[in-house]
Amino acid sequence: MTIQKQLGFWIAALVVFVLFLWLFSSILLPFVAGLALAYLLDPVATRLQRLGLGRLGATLLILSLFVIVFVLVLIIAVPLAVRELNAFLQMLPSYVGQLQRLAYEHGGPLLELVGGAEAGRDVESSIRDMAGDASGYLLTLLGSILAGGQTLLSVMSLLVVTPVIAFYLLIDWHKMVARVDSWLPLRHRDTIRGLVREIDTALAGFVRGQAALCLILGAFYAIGLSLIGLNFGALIGITAGLLSIIPYVGSFAGLLLSAGVAIVQFWPEYFWIVMTLVIFFSGQFVEGNVLQPKLLGASVGVHPVWLMFALFAFGSLFGFLGLLMAVPLAAAVGVLMRFGLRRYLASSYYRGESEAVTEVAEPRHE
Repeated sequence: MTIQKQLGFWIAALVVFVLFLWLFSSILLPFVAGLALAYLLDPVATRLQRLGLGRLGATLLILSLFVIVFVLVLIIAVPLAVRELNAFLQMLPSYVGQLQRLAYEHGGPLLELVGGAEAGRDVESSIRDMAGDASGYLLTLLGSILAGGQTLLSVMSLLVVTPVIAFYLLIDWHKMVARVDSWLPLRHRDTIRGLVREIDTALAGFVRGQAALCLILGAFYAIGLSLIGLNFGALIGITAGLLSIIPYVGSFAGLLLSAGVAIVQFWPEYFWIVMTLVIFFSGQFVEGNVLQPKLLGASVGVHPVWLMFALFAFGSLFGFLGLLMAVPLAAAVGVLMRFGLRRYLASSYYRGESEAVTEVAEPRHE
């Protein structure tokens, strides 16, 4: 098959894949979630098999434990988190107003010197209006999400259908992999296997490692902020941990939120404000020097900027389904682009045809 035909084949396959996602995006969520769950739990099932437990028994044990933990979290943690989030959004305009007042008290003279007497009042009014509009929008969005029938149906389908799909996929995981491997073209089988292994290494290293890192950081921030008595400390810490799926974004967002709340709550007691900053800087130090080398190592090939683009792009196109698919697709595209770049750098087009001919024509000197 010529390069043109190969390129045409893969472009056609990409078009069919995108069209399939667009047509069936409303029903694919539990299937994609089940596939992701089976992929994440397959190493655990394989290890239990090596210990002497059958594949069926290992699958039932793992999924049963996962469902129990997930249901407990859903029953206990989610209502508390929603209540805390609702209270925080209601308090947000007050917090922003107090921060603005403190900033105006200490920086007002400088602001008036630069922009005139009306500058401070204009900034104060603008910030208050934006905070009110933002909190009102977030409250409306949260209420519509929780009350929407489609969302309730999606959650129920996730709870009921996803474990069933994951069960069947997990039982036959190695058989499916072997079957797909047998379909690979013989001429390019080794190359495709190498690319798939590279994608699996990048994806497994990021998803499993970053998930463990997010849980550890979320627990650390939530416990630390709660111990110093920060309002909404647990909510801010858990949010920072969840957002840490994108490196540095979670810690930065949590630092801004916690610092703002700490200033309003503890001012002028600098000690507790400094302690809030110490908690986040300590988390960053532990993340960069202990957690990332241990949990992620050098196997991750997903750049933070590329990951953020993938999350925004696929989330905008396919909603929550796109968010689930963003990370694996970002890892796969990154590996394929690096492979294409290596092939390009090794090609005669990059090196120049005349240079290639000259190298071949030159005799070897013994």
